[in-house]
Amino acid sequence: MKKQDFWEIFPPFVAEFLNYNSVIKNRSDLTVIEYGNDLQTFFRFLKVIRGLVDRETPFEEIAVNDISIEMISTVSLNDAYMFLVYCKDNRDNNERTRARKATTLRMFYKYLTVQKKLLDENPLQELDSPKIKKTLPKYLTLEESLQLLNAVDGKYKERDYCILTMFLNCGLRLSELVSLDLTDIRSNNTLVVTGKGNKERTIYLNDACIDAINAYLPFRKVDGVKDSDRNALFISHQKTRISPKTVQYIVKSNLEKAGLAGRELSTHKLRHTAATLMYQYGNVDVLAIKEILGHESLSTTQIYTHIMDEQLQKAAQANPLSGVKAPKRADYDLNKLNDAEEADK
Repeated sequence: MKKQDFWEIFPPFVAEFLNYNSVIKNRSDLTVIEYGNDLQTFFRFLKVIRGLVDRETPFEEIAVNDISIEMISTVSLNDAYMFLVYCKDNRDNNERTRARKATTLRMFYKYLTVQKKLLDENPLQELDSPKIKKTLPKYLTLEESLQLLNAVDGKYKERDYCILTMFLNCGLRLSELVSLDLTDIRSNNTLVVTGKGNKERTIYLNDACIDAINAYLPFRKVDGVKDSDRNALFISHQKTRISPKTVQYIVKSNLEKAGLAGRELSTHKLRHTAATLMYQYGNVDVLAIKEILGHESLSTTQIYTHIMDEQLQKAAQANPLSGVKAPKRADYDLNKLNDAEEADK
């Protein structure tokens, strides 16, 4: 689905909700498209359970442009929970995906009730989200990060090395890295990054980044590159702005070269690595890491303090005396101990 398809796929009040999130709430295009996919799946589910489509119609071909406010108003809290069960059992959605779907439904019904006033009451106001199991992010150690950088070679090694260096030092998202322009690098050695919701933040480039950029720029050839991509910092061998898929391949192939494959590592794990290394070795305040990463909430950044907590736990367990057990009372004659206690009274 693309944003321009909203008006064809959905009735106007749904398309307006999605555009509201794009223009007013400043959500990213990817987020808005996910909202649209969530609503499309929910509307199809409603039509199926209410017998409004032929049983032979494939689920993905069910049209939703005829969804009416009248139908929306009859949805109950139980319908929403049935939908989440369907997503779990029939679509194999994990708890994080189901939680996003629940959020989409709550936002949609709030919009119809509060902003548009098309509903008198919000039937999904009390809709709960599936509990998301908290897990510590995967990341590379300092030694593994150096191992990855040292593994880079090939025809485009200067570009690829620069890409990995930017990930590991700046904590960039994949979408942020591919959207970097040459003009985003300022003369004061700062980098202007456009993050989620088109929000800009400034990152100070360290010596490693500056050196990697300077080493790459002489190999950044723009001959034959179309005008719209000539300002892109990273150019592909196809003479276009480098794509997310290409960057993912670069990261994956170099992880394999470095002997670090098979650990579910990715471009996003390199972002985790940057934050973890800053917190571990740089004595960087969590608030500063929050600004560098472009997190909206401090709670998102605080996951990196938990990484350190886990390492402290492991350090304690690594003590050679950690396995020594205290003597148990069973090693003594309990009857004699009890007699002695009685005599002391």
